[in-house]
Amino acid sequence: MILNERDSRHEQVLQVAQAMMTAARTAPKAKGVDIIEVAMVTESNIRILSDTMRQMYEENGFKFFLRDAENILQAECIVLVGTREHPHGMNCGHCGFETCAERSEGVPCAINSVDVGIAVGSACAVAADHRVDTRVMFSAGLAAQQLDWLDGCTQVYAIPVSASSKNPFFDRNPKTE
Repeated sequence: MILNERDSRHEQVLQVAQAMMTAARTAPKAKGVDIIEVAMVTESNIRILSDTMRQMYEENGFKFFLRDAENILQAECIVLVGTREHPHGMNCGHCGFETCAERSEGVPCAINSVDVGIAVGSACAVAADHRVDTRVMFSAGLAAQQLDWLDGCTQVYAIPVSASSKNPFFDRNPKTE
């Protein structure tokens, strides 16, 4: 039997993305409290995410939403990593308030932000270990958050995944309408 890499690439990318999700899940979390949510987006849902990003561009005028909306269409899948809001009661002050009780509504707990960042980093490390192409995208994560694909998450980041001759998520040209 001869198996050409092109014939199994998509399956391999999906397997790596699943390993990325496991890495995000098992990443260290503050006080051992797991408030991370992880999912993978494939096929037609990538188009839905792209369309949502285009709509967000129409609303906010930030051109990188338009550029990234086109860019994610080159992904074979997208890993989403988010965190639910959960103040840890540590009164660390990293959010800008002296105590957790003083924190204004809508201001994220800095510890939650660190947790999601470590989870994203762990997922990207797995991708790097398997030599697949990725890029962390705030824009696509915000669109996934708007779609509420990670139920109740207040911070979501997207990691498009690809395996091609050249990483499609770098050397990107700014988009104009």
